[in-house]
Amino acid sequence: MNSPIPVPATPRTPTDWNSPAMQNRIRRRYAAERRFKALGLVSILVSAAFLAFLLITMVGNGARGFTQTEIRLPVDFARSTLMLDPAALKGFGADAALAGADIEGVTAAAADAAFGDGGARLLSDGAWLSVREAIKERPEVLQGKADIWVPAATSVDLAAKGDGDAAGEAAYARLKAANAVQTGINLTFLTKADSTDPTLVGIWGALKGSLVTMFVTLILAFPIGVLSALYLEEYAPRNRWTDLIEVSINNLAAVPSIIFGLLGLAVFLNFMHLPRSAPLVGGLTLALMTMPVIVIAGRNAIKSVPPSIRDAALGIGASRVQVVFHHVLPLALPGILTGTIIGMARALGETAPLLMIGMRAFLASPPGGITDPATVLPVQIFLWSDEVSRGFVEKTSAAIIVLLVFLLAMNGLAIYLRNRFERRW
Repeated sequence: MNSPIPVPATPRTPTDWNSPAMQNRIRRRYAAERRFKALGLVSILVSAAFLAFLLITMVGNGARGFTQTEIRLPVDFARSTLMLDPAALKGFGADAALAGADIEGVTAAAADAAFGDGGARLLSDGAWLSVREAIKERPEVLQGKADIWVPAATSVDLAAKGDGDAAGEAAYARLKAANAVQTGINLTFLTKADSTDPTLVGIWGALKGSLVTMFVTLILAFPIGVLSALYLEEYAPRNRWTDLIEVSINNLAAVPSIIFGLLGLAVFLNFMHLPRSAPLVGGLTLALMTMPVIVIAGRNAIKSVPPSIRDAALGIGASRVQVVFHHVLPLALPGILTGTIIGMARALGETAPLLMIGMRAFLASPPGGITDPATVLPVQIFLWSDEVSRGFVEKTSAAIIVLLVFLLAMNGLAIYLRNRFERRW
């Protein structure tokens, strides 16, 4: 049976691009593209403006946190009540000898003598520590007089930076007229730990706690996450159990961080009885939170490696393990490091899970190891922002700058490693 002869279609009239209707459509299309480009440009400018406003505000407020006002305090050690032998301060017993001396009382008396009644209130609560350090460094000052620069009180410090009250402004003007005050870089902010006095606080305790906690998080989350991704993508059979594991990992990546804090509190503290407020517990908790992100990113990076790489390696006699670790993993490593950067950056800024495991204690000294009490930068910023004293406002902004620099340095190192191991096929 012969097939029917197809009927030729009606010939289509060519489009007249010069007609008024088509010219109008072209103009509308170009206008829509211009509007889209303009909206994109406006969005970028608005985002950049907000970012610039944030950075300028943080730097403007935080820069003052890296400065400190000091007062020149004349101390007559020869007429003071300090019964110290300069020879006894040159050996190992210097700290014990200074511990029993009334240096705080001598400092207050010297301030009253130099600046009148109430002069001690112009000094920081820890001004006597500067006098103590001066005696320890130069024991010969005990035989005469010496001018020692000590930290000023918060009111004088704020007045020197243009943000003081009437009493602080008057005190600062009087000290400035006597040429007894100066404002300089506060390097001790980067070397000290927390304190109740804003003129004595430092960020090193929290910074070291963050470093140790991130180290524990990285050495736990990265190898376990990468090996899990390799197993699920290269070795795991495709069945309902594997599907359940994949769904669970995807859900864990979206779980609020406070849930991981409750998990760390229940498992690591209440069940395993690990030390409270320790970087070990903080690192374990943050590792649980970071691991799903690394697994998901690792699986996507491993999946993106072309199958021809595997086939070529198997074709020349490589074993399955050699294919995975000699060929697939090196090619997928840049993508894995990208997921690690995202996970670690999230972990560095977390506060809620660490508050749940007690890493908010007041610590006057940095941690010595992973089991010592510690705090981290986000928690320290949170605690300082809740202080009543106005002097902590600029210290909070300065701590935020340190956190941002730490985050940029960590991400920069990770990006360098990612580019270092990147290969093209």
